[in-house]
Amino acid sequence: MNDGWFTETLYPEFQQRLQISKILFETRTEFQHLTIFENPRFGRVMTLDGIVQTTERDEFCYHEMLAHVPILAHGAARRVAIVGGGDGGALEEVLKHDVERAVMIEIDASVVELCREYLPSISGAAFDDPRHELVIADGIQFMKETDETFDVIIIDSTDPDGPAVPLFSQAFYADCRDRLSERGILVTQSGVTFMQENEARETHARMNPLFADATLYLTQVPTYGAGYMTLGWGCRDVEPRRTALEEIEQRFAAAAIDTRYYSPAVHVASFALPGYIEALKG
Repeated sequence: MNDGWFTETLYPEFQQRLQISKILFETRTEFQHLTIFENPRFGRVMTLDGIVQTTERDEFCYHEMLAHVPILAHGAARRVAIVGGGDGGALEEVLKHDVERAVMIEIDASVVELCREYLPSISGAAFDDPRHELVIADGIQFMKETDETFDVIIIDSTDPDGPAVPLFSQAFYADCRDRLSERGILVTQSGVTFMQENEARETHARMNPLFADATLYLTQVPTYGAGYMTLGWGCRDVEPRRTALEEIEQRFAAAAIDTRYYSPAVHVASFALPGYIEALKG
């Protein structure tokens, strides 16, 4: 950060810059360097280790697709786990549904504390909802050791660097699969595919042997530079992804939730991959 600008070096040959109106907080947590600042267009911005994680202005593009696609595809999700997601955005979207229990497993307590203080609009009232449980722990160990089962598991992680690396392993995906109910669904953050094609390719390659149905689906987040973001999908049953648009529309209407990115039509369309992404599935 210099001259009033935050420079994000996403790749050796690609950078983007965000103007800093004011730095609200900066610290080194136990696991990573965290900064929260204000930007004239995107509002409050959180970065970890120099990479934008979320902003007030566009977080809905990510969190809505991460949560509503698997929950509405499942159709009867009652127990949901979120690994990561310390900003609370995915948790807020999950709790818009009639779920009984939502467990969030976050390794870095500081992320949760600071986002609740400086980015409260992202989580809303989620952390006060009695249906949620916050577990400060390593998600790897949690999934390996818990005896709970979940209908949906959401991996809301940073990119595969630092503490997030094991969250992209086949062993972790296998542990998550074993914690899923009969028609359970696992979704994962899988990178901006035009620039991070290996992340999407390897996510699919690792999930494919483990699940009856493995694929990728799409969202687009303005501050995640260079195009579509892919989300990994693994389901123990082939039927949830085949749910007809009319049925998704009925479930969405019954849920009576407000969204700004997600819609039933976008839900169905998100599984239609551009050729360069489809090719990564082999």
